[in-house]
Amino acid sequence: MSGIPSAEGFDSTLTLLRNPYGFISQTCRALDTDLFETRILLRKTICMTGSAAAKVFYSEDKLVRQGSMPGRIQKTLLGEGGVQGLDGAAHQRRKKMFMSLMGTEHIAALQGMSLHMLDNYAPDWEARNEVVFYDEVREMLTRAVCAWCGVPLPEAEVATRTAQLTSLFEDAGAIGPKHWAARLARHRLEKWSARMIQQVREGELQPTQESALHVIATWRDLDGAMLSPKVAAVELLNVLRPTVAVSVFIVQTAHALHRYPEWQEKLRNDEGLLEPFVQEVRRLYPFFPAVAARVESAFEWQGYRFPEGRRVLLDLYGSNTDPRSWDAPLEFRPERFRSRAENPYDFIPQGGGDHYTNHRCPGEWIAISQMKAFCRYLVNDIEYDVRDQDLELGTGELPPLPENRFIMRNVRRRG
Repeated sequence: MSGIPSAEGFDSTLTLLRNPYGFISQTCRALDTDLFETRILLRKTICMTGSAAAKVFYSEDKLVRQGSMPGRIQKTLLGEGGVQGLDGAAHQRRKKMFMSLMGTEHIAALQGMSLHMLDNYAPDWEARNEVVFYDEVREMLTRAVCAWCGVPLPEAEVATRTAQLTSLFEDAGAIGPKHWAARLARHRLEKWSARMIQQVREGELQPTQESALHVIATWRDLDGAMLSPKVAAVELLNVLRPTVAVSVFIVQTAHALHRYPEWQEKLRNDEGLLEPFVQEVRRLYPFFPAVAARVESAFEWQGYRFPEGRRVLLDLYGSNTDPRSWDAPLEFRPERFRSRAENPYDFIPQGGGDHYTNHRCPGEWIAISQMKAFCRYLVNDIEYDVRDQDLELGTGELPPLPENRFIMRNVRRRG
């Protein structure tokens, strides 16, 4: 059994921050390996890439999530006590709560709400000289997901809640004032959510029984007890925040339509290409760079020993563009998804493995549904010009977006 190869230098935190989407895969290629060891935030960490690595990463008898996530991410993006930090039977029980919200009719209802928002916003876009598409989409998704969840959202609070939910995923990895602003947003959102949970339990709020607010407020864990108001608030935000974060994927979809304009006509002529198109956006456009786990008890893989307690990072973007799994991995080719067999370990933009038993994002189907709805609308229902602007995706920020957040001009509705 040989030692795991090591990255150069004592600690790789700054290198990772400068190159979050390329650090793991590029270091693996330089070392001719699927994994290497380094320090991240001074903690020894094994970094892995590729489908074989993803398969072992999602083996719950080897790796667990509890205690793996850096505290700064826990206190901003994820919150404390939520499903992402659970393992085994406790995780599967809590995951069942989220999967109960992911039925086909539920997801279609949320898509319908977003399309209704688009129809409401389009006349205003026509009347304005230009619109910042990212800002518009974030607000629409905040309105839509709150309505879908049964969460009251007074008009006066729309801008505030949109900004707070955005801060959780935009500023979680930031350093300095932005990070502290994200922690403050988390605190205020949890207080807001916990108050609604209590109101449901006391009968002051009566959302429909199938709504996320009602399901989470009344859910019972393995011990038969309802979630504490704080944990229930975290889980409610685990529905609201990821749905608003789909705004990034949607802007990336608009970016792809602009960069590859020949696909607009193809999509108008062949509805069957819509899902392959958005799947290729999810594969090729960066979103989450990596996910973390912790070795529960020592084991051996490919001749390497994983010590008990060691943190492990799985490279999502590098696995999605791994040339061993994908032909021409850096080329935009939606056709590859027309007949490709599903593999839960080589296409992992929102995590890998099984939705029901592993830590794969339960909202993945919502992301695909929303991307398809907005893509179809952009192609078939409106026309617009893209203003001269910097459309490079800043991969130094998480998640990467065009600097001007995709500005559209001269929007007009078709027919």
